[in-house]
Amino acid sequence: MNTVLRLATAACLAVSGYLHAQLYVGGYRVIPLIGPSFLVQASAAFAVAVLVALGGPFLLRLAAAALAAGALAGFVLSRTTGLFGFSEQGFQPAPEALLSVLAEAAVLVLVAVTLYRVRRGTRTVRA
Repeated sequence: MNTVLRLATAACLAVSGYLHAQLYVGGYRVIPLIGPSFLVQASAAFAVAVLVALGGPFLLRLAAAALAAGALAGFVLSRTTGLFGFSEQGFQPAPEALLSVLAEAAVLVLVAVTLYRVRRGTRTVRA
C-alpha cells in the first residue's frame, strides 16, 4: 500500500507540474513574476515527483505537499485579492485550472493518508 500511495503522490504532483509548464509555455511566461513562478513550480514539482517515485525519504512527500499547498494558495490568491497584480476568474484557463486544483488536492490527501498510516504504524510498534 505504501508503494501505491508513493507512486500516486508522485503522479499527481507530476500532473500539477505538467499543467503549470503547459500554462507557462502557452502564454504565462510573459506575465511578470507569475510566469517565472509557474516555471519554478513546474520544475520543482517534476524534480520532487521523480524523487518521491524513486522512493526517497518521507520528507520528500512533505515537500510534495508544500508544493501543492503553495500552488493552491497561489490559485486562491489569484482569484480573490490578486497575486503580484495578477488575477483571474473561476476555473479559467479551462481545463488546466480545474485539473491543477484536483491534482494538488489529491497530493495533499495522499500525503495526509501516508502520514496517518505512518503515525498509526508507529503507535502499533510502541504498544
